[in-house]
Amino acid sequence: MARAIVRFPPVPTIRPFRALRYSREMVDDLAAVVAPPYDVISAAEHVQLLARDSRNVVRLDLPEDEAGDPPDERYRRAARLLGAWRSDGTLRRDPRPALYPYEQTYTVPGTERVATRRGIFARVVLEPFGAGSGIRAHERTLAEPREDRYRLLRATGVNTSPVVGLGTDRTGTVPAWLAEVAETAPASDLVDGAGVRHRLWIATVGEDEARDAAVRAACEGLGASPITLADGHHRYETALRYAEERRTGPTIEGDPAWAEILMLILEPVEGALTVLPTHRVLLGLDDAAVDAFLASLAELFDVEAGLDRTRLFAAFGGSDDGAGGEGRFGLWTRHGGAILEARRAAFVPWLPAGGSAVRRLDVTLASVAIERLAGIGPAAVAEGRIAYTMSVAEAVAWVDAGTSPTGSQPASVALLLDPTPASEIVAVAADGDVMPQKSTYIYPKAITGLVINPLE
Repeated sequence: MARAIVRFPPVPTIRPFRALRYSREMVDDLAAVVAPPYDVISAAEHVQLLARDSRNVVRLDLPEDEAGDPPDERYRRAARLLGAWRSDGTLRRDPRPALYPYEQTYTVPGTERVATRRGIFARVVLEPFGAGSGIRAHERTLAEPREDRYRLLRATGVNTSPVVGLGTDRTGTVPAWLAEVAETAPASDLVDGAGVRHRLWIATVGEDEARDAAVRAACEGLGASPITLADGHHRYETALRYAEERRTGPTIEGDPAWAEILMLILEPVEGALTVLPTHRVLLGLDDAAVDAFLASLAELFDVEAGLDRTRLFAAFGGSDDGAGGEGRFGLWTRHGGAILEARRAAFVPWLPAGGSAVRRLDVTLASVAIERLAGIGPAAVAEGRIAYTMSVAEAVAWVDAGTSPTGSQPASVALLLDPTPASEIVAVAADGDVMPQKSTYIYPKAITGLVINPLE
């Protein structure tokens, strides 16, 4: 059978779309029906979301198995529920294509600083990763979550939640437009369970010439440079697989919706990222191994020893902006604390292959130090010898108590990191490299359920 010829542009193609949204006539409280992305929902939170409202989007985005289910029944159940909600008016498709400006206002964890981030929900034409692609990746993905997302997408035919991309508008048009839109009344306004305020606007195409011009300018401005995926790599790769399967058959005319994906595009002026650090806690080191680790620190670091918890919390607990990327680390053992400054030249023989961006990352330096000084290499990491947390207090408490955060060996050493700057995420992706695991945690996550993208 004939196969479509698809040529991928070197920059992304961004388009308005007709979203599925909860009907305000059917749903009084949007906060009761939205949810975090599927991959950050704990088992306990899943139960809470299911109980919050029978129409909560988690029933579509993270359907649960029920007793006696045949294989894949939970995905088919989600598809049937989606159909029922569309039929009874719970979800309605907007009559005209639109871009959907979006704003999040939140307190940065560990601080009293309130931040606001703005972006645009849009459809973006799928492109495979690689040289010349308009979409760049910075993470490796895992087979199991890719398969889960594929089966859900195949059953439902919708993007229930967006991927998040970092775009740049060199003209300055997009940030100015987003700031202007934010002065108007939103279509949706809610505060989620984490205290994050979400506001959504609808910039409909075909009703107003000035707004049409603004939408075109936003698509062109953000589409003039490559977009770096910040979150949602599994969903993106799943969408590529789904589109490739749909593409087989007769030659395709036009641009099918299934060859596009729902994306929240953040622009660095109005959509600056808050990236939280992910601290490493080394497990299973006995007293002699901890002493040896401390004695060898000078091989790679300049060491300021003798810090108490107060100093360490002030330096790494989020009380300042924590720019990161400077090779600075905190250390805590039951002997006390220290601040470590990496001597980069000492790391050079042990750095992994790749471009300069990935080799200079703090998380790369941390991996080298953990393997060289504590003997915990990739195989030991895969066996669970490192636990991860975004909380300095939790990391220190694990070590003090000698608890087993992963249910196996006790915590021995906490290595505290500064956050990875967003510019380094973009630089690594531009080099065609991927970041080490647990390099970034972008906060807050884009909420699921405000807009759903039907692939039709």
